[in-house]
Amino acid sequence: MAAAGHVDRTEQRGSDEAEALMRAVEPLVGGLAATFGPYCEVVLHDFRHPENSIRALSGSVTSRHVGGAMSEIGLGLLAQGDQAQDQLNYTTRIADGRTVKSSTIVLRTGSGQVVGALCVNLDITELRVAATSLAALVGSTPEPEATAMTVFSDDIGDVIETVIAQEESLLGRVLPRDTRKGRLAIIGALDSKGVFNLPRAAQQVAAYLNVSRATVYADLNAARGTETGA
Repeated sequence: MAAAGHVDRTEQRGSDEAEALMRAVEPLVGGLAATFGPYCEVVLHDFRHPENSIRALSGSVTSRHVGGAMSEIGLGLLAQGDQAQDQLNYTTRIADGRTVKSSTIVLRTGSGQVVGALCVNLDITELRVAATSLAALVGSTPEPEATAMTVFSDDIGDVIETVIAQEESLLGRVLPRDTRKGRLAIIGALDSKGVFNLPRAAQQVAAYLNVSRATVYADLNAARGTETGA
């Protein structure tokens, strides 16, 4: 019994530390956004609530709100657990065609547990246009910058569909939903991106694939190589 009590107290201390960390970082959200101006958005994600991870937000680059979902970038960090590393100065293209430069800094407790992330998103669309115009004036051509398509949405279902679309783009073909082979490919891709860390992911994926949650769980076990025989 003592051991169980010790575990409970340890878990409570970890939870208290995570909450204290979140509260300490929260004031930075508005301050950073105000410093960089109207083309900046700062988001604080709480990984303890992955489906509604946005705890604080200032700015409107991605049109999300407090209580919204993380993107597939956040899901990837969640899948890495305590091994997750900062993602700095990366560029993405969002659904309406704008270019966003971002940095995502993971937040750790003293024991090294990753409990969230602070994200800074800068809309650099107009800056890139200006840079291209200036380069033309001086007779040089800027190197094209590779950008990945990212969908930011308050709805985790949109994020799941984005992960699927990305996997189809990498494969160069549409993944069929009407065969088990196709389902396994989709579910394996989603699993590798950490989607099934979300509490209601199986329900969302089942709706997308038009199958039952039981089928999704069976296919997930098969994709992980843990399927049991009859």
